[in-house]
Amino acid sequence: MQFLEKVKMVKKEEPPVTANKNNESSPLYWYETSDSVSRRFHFESDGHLSMKLVDDARPVPQKMVESFLNKFFPSGYPYSVNEGYLRYTQFRALQHFSSAALSVLSTQSLLFAAGLRPTPAQATVVSWILKDGMQHVGKLICSNLGARMDSEPKQWRIVADVLYDFGTGLELVSPLCPHLFLELAGLGNFAKGMAVVAARATRLPIYSSFAKEGNLSDIFAKGEAISTLFNVAGIGAGIQLASTICSSMEGKLVIGSILSAVHVYCVVEQMRVVPINTLNPQRTALIVANFLKTGKVPRPPDLRFQENLLFPERPIQDAGNVRVGRALHKAVKPSQVQKLEEVFVEEKFLLSQGKSWTDMVLEHDATGEDALRGWLVAAYAKIMGKTYNDPDDVILQDAYDKMNDVFSPFLSQVQAKGWYTDRFLDGTGTRFAW
Repeated sequence: MQFLEKVKMVKKEEPPVTANKNNESSPLYWYETSDSVSRRFHFESDGHLSMKLVDDARPVPQKMVESFLNKFFPSGYPYSVNEGYLRYTQFRALQHFSSAALSVLSTQSLLFAAGLRPTPAQATVVSWILKDGMQHVGKLICSNLGARMDSEPKQWRIVADVLYDFGTGLELVSPLCPHLFLELAGLGNFAKGMAVVAARATRLPIYSSFAKEGNLSDIFAKGEAISTLFNVAGIGAGIQLASTICSSMEGKLVIGSILSAVHVYCVVEQMRVVPINTLNPQRTALIVANFLKTGKVPRPPDLRFQENLLFPERPIQDAGNVRVGRALHKAVKPSQVQKLEEVFVEEKFLLSQGKSWTDMVLEHDATGEDALRGWLVAAYAKIMGKTYNDPDDVILQDAYDKMNDVFSPFLSQVQAKGWYTDRFLDGTGTRFAW
């Protein structure tokens, strides 16, 4: 829905100038029209701005829709966000609805399993506390993976929901094994603890990818609002299911499996439309591969559907089969280090060609531009290696010269398309320093 603001400044005609210097200037007022809604603004005598609704010819359904958009979508939508935000929000709403409903069913199962245990009430309380403690352990372990989440926020967002559903599934089946309540509930909460940290850690880069006008806080707030709305709706649906279809264990297993499948499907569809503009190994390789094929650099919204969300670390053949992150002493033979340093004397990367892939090792302060340079060299070297029978060091030198010839216009294209090149997010990849 389009919101085109039309502002019309209207000023009353000045009365004829007379000798009376005490004549006051006429008041200034104007109209602002948004679609079919007009508002009249003017300043009161005390300087306060006054507004009056002049005409509202919108039908009731349109009023309701626009009211919903104002409360749950960023101001200025759709012009204030990047492409894909609506589809992302649709699947996010369905994701939270199914997750909340599934949570109700798993909680009911946990309570039922805890009540079946042949132990005193005190022991049941202690077991519950220990079970919750496992969630904190999961959070602590997952917190060490933050760098990987920066590099691949989409993948880790999907992993978070898979872990959450795994934990919920264990809670759901706990009534079948009441004597294993603590083990099942503890392992389930351990997985859910990891899921909570991964989901929260990846939320900011995902929201940031949609921010278009410095409105990250607005997008974040509206995103959380719509999540809360559908969480509440999901809880209501879960309560209804728990008292009807899911009153039996068989019903819980069937409906729980369906809700879990919907949940994971929705988060995968969300991640497909997220247009992240930071450089990581996969996006850098795709940029280079597209440039070599077409001579053009794709925009982040154009590249998002080409990303492999489940296995992003797989080398891309059209970009030189480059792998990043191995330690220097493992990726490069000691006898080759000095030769490579002479080829890439002013660079912040080294390349070592293997039979199946090319290893790229980055210096500790290498940026996205350095990674792009290295990737181009590797891609050109792979192409030349198929055509010529020259030694590897000669091919690397020729590929390096070719990269230098095209890099300036290539980098200009990359930056013009909206890619952020000041950093290269390689996760926990090992770097080196001379």
